[in-house]
Amino acid sequence: MDEMRPSSGAAAHLGLASIFPPGLQAIYGECRRLYPDQANPLQVTAIVKYWLGGPDPLDYISMYRNVGCPGQDVPEHWHYVSLGLSDLYGDNRVHEFTGLEGPSGFGFELTFRLKREAGETAPPTWPAELMQGLARYVFQSENTFCSGDHISWHSPLDNSESRIQHMLLTEDPQMHPVQTPFGHVSFLQIVGVCTEELQAAQQWNGQGILDLLRGVHIAGGPWLITDMRRGESIFDIDPHLQERVDKGIETDGSNLSGVSAKCAWDDLSRPPEDEDDSRSICIGAQPRRLSDKDTEQIREALRKGLEIKSKSILPPISGQRHSHDRPQQSVGHFQTQQISRSRKDSLESESSAAIVPHELVRTRQLESVHLKFNQESGTLIPMCLRGRLLHGRHFTFKSINGDTAITFVSTGVEGAFATEEHPYAAHGPWLQILLTEEFVEQMLAEVQDLSTRDVCKLPKEYSWPDKKLKISVLPDTVFDSPLQ
Repeated sequence: MDEMRPSSGAAAHLGLASIFPPGLQAIYGECRRLYPDQANPLQVTAIVKYWLGGPDPLDYISMYRNVGCPGQDVPEHWHYVSLGLSDLYGDNRVHEFTGLEGPSGFGFELTFRLKREAGETAPPTWPAELMQGLARYVFQSENTFCSGDHISWHSPLDNSESRIQHMLLTEDPQMHPVQTPFGHVSFLQIVGVCTEELQAAQQWNGQGILDLLRGVHIAGGPWLITDMRRGESIFDIDPHLQERVDKGIETDGSNLSGVSAKCAWDDLSRPPEDEDDSRSICIGAQPRRLSDKDTEQIREALRKGLEIKSKSILPPISGQRHSHDRPQQSVGHFQTQQISRSRKDSLESESSAAIVPHELVRTRQLESVHLKFNQESGTLIPMCLRGRLLHGRHFTFKSINGDTAITFVSTGVEGAFATEEHPYAAHGPWLQILLTEEFVEQMLAEVQDLSTRDVCKLPKEYSWPDKKLKISVLPDTVFDSPLQ
């Protein structure tokens, strides 16, 4: 963050409200409600604002000293609040104004609560860099976050040796949503978690793990304060919590409906020299490009998310957006972070007309397929089978290297183009695989060892010749080779 520096926030609190943008005033007002005695908080400020070509989307990050709540056993901590994901100005310099009733900008700002170390007189500034990184992802992808989302980071959040290497998101326990002249803004709090806690959130759901963290004082407590010195997961602290997670998975299944992943698939139904073959998805080959409309259809299925209904439904092959989008978790580093809902939907076609048949986008039934995943993606296969398909749901792996997508569906999923008669079907680079409950149980017994990535030696292969299905788990280097 070379273009950022700590600065004073005094101007926002010295009675000069009339010269400050209304969106900024609204958020400052909520901060003043919480911190009336901190009229001049330390701020990290983008020297060159994003709307002037600077690299950092957040104009400011305010940093407050929170005394905690002794009655609830909440320790003293630093409280960080971002300004810039919402519309601060209302003049279209950053965000398009869409009306008072909708979200302001992306509709949220980020917060973070970091336990104050003994003797610390000023807040560390590394959380500001973390928040800018998350904001860059949101601005670049136009995908927003929701409470319960989880983010794979794979590195200590403060670049130390800490076990806190991933994040969950939840509503800030103190900050109230605000209505600004440019729409409404909520506050999503970043919560640092261990790898074991992230994996539990993937296998079950983020809200469930957040509730467990609230019940463990040293792991967050009621206000979910991040302690970078925490050396134990909640399952180390209280082994009985794993039983609650296992029971939750068995009862509820997983709320994780898809991931961005390193994956590929091969159609083994045709000889590779067949020029009509759509095996453009093979590693090392340039994926054939779909039309923008068909790409959006694949993304629509990924955005569909979770079902509360008894039956899981995949979206039809159309450009229509569903109004109740839910989040998906990414696999890998930050560039493939969790997707929730997207402002890009405004670019989608309003027409529900059928797709004009085309060689590259027609749906094809395949006889035999070979699926390829990197190790991290492979660790989610048991969760996909146990937490999703056995509960009548679907799960999608979306390649980070192109338009390739692999969707597993159960027989209870409506809207799929894979059927029990033709369980492998492809629409361009989007492959659907329908698995019966009996086959899911068989597969689960054989791939359960993938759940623990540390003991898995690569490459690892699983094959079901009678089903004409093969799965390979391969090193990252296979997928990291640039496509020619």
